[in-house]
Amino acid sequence: MRQIDILLTGELPGGHDSFAHGDLRVVFRAWDWSAPLPLLDGSPWAFIDWLLPDLSGLELCRRLRCDPQTEAAHITMVLEEDDADAKRRALRAGADDYIIGPIDRAAVLDRVLSVQLGERDAPGRTLRLGDLSLDLAALQARWKDKPVGLMPNEFRLLRYLMEQPGQVFARTQLIAALGKNDQPIDERTVDAWVSRLRRALREAGAGYPLRTVRSLGYVLDRP
Repeated sequence: MRQIDILLTGELPGGHDSFAHGDLRVVFRAWDWSAPLPLLDGSPWAFIDWLLPDLSGLELCRRLRCDPQTEAAHITMVLEEDDADAKRRALRAGADDYIIGPIDRAAVLDRVLSVQLGERDAPGRTLRLGDLSLDLAALQARWKDKPVGLMPNEFRLLRYLMEQPGQVFARTQLIAALGKNDQPIDERTVDAWVSRLRRALREAGAGYPLRTVRSLGYVLDRP
């Protein structure tokens, strides 16, 4: 099943429950633009409000286009009114299209389902951090040429940390990024994921790149 992850910078009347249509699954993610991106399992799509606290929607659009995680995302600018100049500025900033707000769940789904998504599916890619690599299409981690045996949760954790190496994440941040809406996760579960990931990396010969920062959380060190 294909998946689209919808990043939303504003409120969404109608709720954030996932939606399935044929072979497509749409996942809604409320996102504070000042916080790190959550882990995106599907093709990213962002609905960006024209005005945001302390930042313009145009500037956020430009930032997303410069981020390897979201450079290929479909970006829809949510305009406050039907203004021709605002539409031109949104497209020049990198938006794919625009919609007149306020929006709700039905409007977002109508837009997503009306766009031809097949050509926009993100191609498989490989993350690399020194001798550690992650094949996102094959769901395979490797240290040099040796496979690293990981369960799905540990694979997702490693992917998230590799996408933002050198950044310290609190347990609550990892829960927010990796957690499932219908499955609450507590901090002890995160510790268990980290422990299993560390053991798998150590057994593959990678040493101890996943470090605990006392009173703060965890960080995957750059080589």
